[in-house]
Parts: sequence; C-alpha cells; structure tokens
Amino acid sequence: MEYGNEISSSLTFASSSYLSDGCTGSHLIEVATSAEHGTTDLENLSLSKLSGNLEKLLVDEEFKYYSDAEIVVEGNLGVGVNRCILAARSHYFNQLFRKGRNEKEQGKPKYLMSELLPYGRVGYEAFNVFLNYLYTGKVKPSPMEVSTCVDDTCSHEACGPLINYALELLYASATFQMKELVLLVQRRLLNIVEKALAEDVIPILLAAFHYQLKQLLSVCVQRVATSDLEDVCLEKELPLEVYGKIRSLRHKPHQQEAETGPGVVMLGPKIRRIHKALDSDDLELVKLLLQESTLTLDDAYALHYAAAYCDPKIVNGLLGLGLADLHLRNPRGYKVLHVAGRRKEPSVLVALLNKGARVAETTLDGQTTVTICRRQTRLKDYNENKKQGEPSNKDRICIGILERQMRISESQNLGVPSQVMAYDLHMKLDYYENRVSFARLLYPAEAKVAMETADAESNTSEVDSNESPTIQTQRLQLRLQTLFKTVETGKRYFPHCAEVLDKFLVDDMSDPCLFEEGSSEEQRVRKRRFTELKEELLEAFHKDKADQKKNNNRSALSPSSSFTSNHGCSRYKPRRN
Repeated sequence: MEYGNEISSSLTFASSSYLSDGCTGSHLIEVATSAEHGTTDLENLSLSKLSGNLEKLLVDEEFKYYSDAEIVVEGNLGVGVNRCILAARSHYFNQLFRKGRNEKEQGKPKYLMSELLPYGRVGYEAFNVFLNYLYTGKVKPSPMEVSTCVDDTCSHEACGPLINYALELLYASATFQMKELVLLVQRRLLNIVEKALAEDVIPILLAAFHYQLKQLLSVCVQRVATSDLEDVCLEKELPLEVYGKIRSLRHKPHQQEAETGPGVVMLGPKIRRIHKALDSDDLELVKLLLQESTLTLDDAYALHYAAAYCDPKIVNGLLGLGLADLHLRNPRGYKVLHVAGRRKEPSVLVALLNKGARVAETTLDGQTTVTICRRQTRLKDYNENKKQGEPSNKDRICIGILERQMRISESQNLGVPSQVMAYDLHMKLDYYENRVSFARLLYPAEAKVAMETADAESNTSEVDSNESPTIQTQRLQLRLQTLFKTVETGKRYFPHCAEVLDKFLVDDMSDPCLFEEGSSEEQRVRKRRFTELKEELLEAFHKDKADQKKNNNRSALSPSSSFTSNHGCSRYKPRRN
C-alpha cells in the first residue's frame, strides 16, 4: 500500500461539542459563548480524561479483564485488546474482526503477530506503544530498554536498537493502516538516515520499499548510492529493483568518484562465483575456482563475506585452508573481525580469535569490534536474566567473549600430553565427557559455541568392534584432545559458566558461600537437599549415558554398522539449518 504526503488534521480523537452530565447542558453552552478560552480548556480537559480512561484498559490490571481478544507477539506473549476500539480506529482490524472466528475455538480469539505482518517484525514493547496510540491518540516515549544500545559512549541518535525499534513501530502502523503514525515515524527515520552508518540504512530502505514510502525510499537510495558500501553487500541484501537503481546512480558518467565513495568496488563474475560457492557451503568448489584462475580469496574478500553471511563451519573451513589474510581490510577499512562483530555470531568470533584476530584493532573511524557489537545490542537483551538451562542471549555472549579477550594478554596453551596411560586415558575421557554433557544441559548456548570451535560434534568416541587396540587408543586420545579444547575454550570465554560447573562437579562442598544464609539447622537441611538433588541428577545422567552406550554397542555389532566400518565410510549426518 502507498502512503503519500497525506497529513491528518489531528493526531487525537475528535472532540465532542458538549458534555453530558444528566442535564440539558444549556448552562455550559452559555458559558462557552461568553468565554471561548474557557471552552477550549474544558474540551482539552475532557479529551485528556477520555484518553486517560481508555489507557486504563491497557495498563491497569483491573481493566484487562475486559479485553476480548489476544494478539500474540514475540516470546509467545499474549497482549489483551478490545476489538471494538481497534476496529473503530483501524480499517485493517475492522476487516480482520469481521471475518469472524472458528466456532470450535474456546475462550478469547488469538491472532499471531507473525501471521498478521507481511514484512518485518514487531516486538512486545513497540506493539504496546502502538496500542497506546490507538487507545489514547498519544505517542509514548520510546522504551529505553529496546531503543538504546549498551555502549556508554553512544549518543543513541542512530544506533542499531533505536533504528530497529523505529522500524517495528513503522511496520505496525503501516500494516494496521494508521497513516498519521506512519508519517510521524517516517519523519523520525528521515532524521536518523542522515546520522546513521550506511549499513544501518539498509533495513530502513527495505521498509520504505515494502510499504512504498516514496520520500523515505528516495532519501535512503541516495544515501546508500553515495556511500562506500560494496556491491556485494547491496546485491545480497537489497531487492533487484532497488539494487539496479543504486547501480545506475553510481554509474552516471558525470558522477565523480568522491560522490560514490572512493572505496566502492564493483563485482566481477569470478568473484560472484566464489561467493555463490560459499553460499552453497561448497569449499571444494571454492578451491577449484581458485585453481582455475589467478584470483585469490583476498581478491574476493572471501573471509569477510563468509564472516557476514555464511555458516560458521564455512568460516572455519576457510580459515583451515590458510589462504586468506585474517588481518586484511576491505575497501571500507573493516577487518574480518569487525564484520563478524556486526553479525554477532559467537562461533564465528571464537573461530577468528583462535586464529589470531586482534580484538583491539579499530576501523578507520576508530571503532573496535567490542564497540561495534555493543552499538547493535539492546539494553533488554544484554540485561536479560535467563534461567539455568535456557539458551543465553547471543548478543550478550558475543560482548562477553570480546571484552574478555581484550583483557587477555596472551593465548592459553590448549595442548594435552600426547601419551597417556590407558587407565588414565579412560578416567580423563569420562570426566571431560561428563563435564561437556553437563555444560550442554546447564548452558546450551555457551556449550554449543565451545563445541563448534573444537569440532566436538563430529569427533566422537563411538565404539567400533573392528578397531585394533592401537587405533582405538589413538581415536580416544584424539577425542580427549577435542574435549579438552572444548572445556578450555569454555573456561577462556565463559569463565562464570565454568566456575559453576567446577562447583557442581567437585566431590566436596566446602564452599561456604553456597550455604551461609539462614540458621545452622537451615544450612544443614539445604546442604542435605542439595546433595540429594545432585545425586539424583547424577544417577539419571549416568543411566542415560549407559543406555546410550548400549545402543551404540548394539549399532556397532549390527550388519549395517559392520559394512560401514569395513568400507571406511562415515555415517551420513544431515546439516542442521
């Protein structure tokens, strides 16, 4: 749908010409005739009370009982709404509620935000601000927890969280056809475009394109066309129509290099083929393309591309080739770690740091990777407290990894002795297997990063009945080294998680901090209960491991397993998306 430059005459509800209090109201009309200023104040007071009373339906728990429908937003949070108000204020909701409901449904009808939106997303906070505007005609201030980043030096005038919040409000107001609010948000975004980084203008441009906001789209296209954003970024992230428009602006004969940005590099067909091979997770094809031409990975900025768009395993694969310069700057002055910092994928950051990426190095405008990551992270996500066992927020993990690396002067030695006595080998292997398993149970997100870095998933210790003792010992030693690297990676980048695991796995419970509160009797009860829970958990854990080991042994003795072993083939393992 198209929103032109239509401007509403009012951003509040239309006022009534009289007040009803059970009488004729003639006295009020006489007063209004004799005192125009007094009437204006009275109408404003009336509208203010009406707005405040309607707001109670949203914010007062007592009045939420009267909601007759729910709209479910992110995190499966249901927001109660009053259909009569939404239908009266929005043509979209009027048409939606007219369709009726399924007679088999019990209770309030529910509508999923993900199904209502054709583009983008709308979070809980932005939707509540949108609803408040529908009910009261007033726009509430932006909630700080979702509109400010966690960088203390940022002015919060054009950082990632502010842009994302404004876009969520735009998606809601445009989808639900609140034109006045669309114009207000568009005006705000026009100011942001002037101050934002060129790469942060891309999501604004996409929103303007989808909802045909011509003024905003024109400003964004011009801003991107005159920036130093590479063609690879634009071709990857923009619709073909918009990308073509920007290319035509950049290729105008009379346009000077200074206007298009001195760092702009146009893509050649050979570079495109390398990028497509990376998109397909095909490293063999990448190597073949390199052999057939004089092009190098650095010529294609392949490591930068993979860090921004590809599966973390592809990044590891490229690093393993040893053909790309980890410290190469792209035409915009970004090193690979800077690009990875914008993406905020913990596995990619850890892989680059382990290969020697320097976290303290800055972009040409003086930003470190930590700063880049912080300016893309919301306060809400950074301060979110997760229950033990729930995945931690990726943004917070990334910032923790980078900040911790800034404090480390030199890398730790992750090696383990190559020769270990057989008994000692099995003892250590059991310990590290158990530790990694508990880490996956208690800290799944952090454990995943550490395991991907050490490639612990693929390097397993499954039983093979056809192995000789020597081969089996070598395999177990390799598994031990992998698990040790996993644990040490966890200690290096997630020390708080490692400390909890240390306390959980030790036999003694001498740490007084765990049981220092309460009376001596309460401390004894708490300690006894903790011991019981730990024993129950360990017992269940070891039962599961024993069952798994039996299944592995059964599989190893099956004909299909023997065939696999005899022919040296590995089991097919589908890639997880």
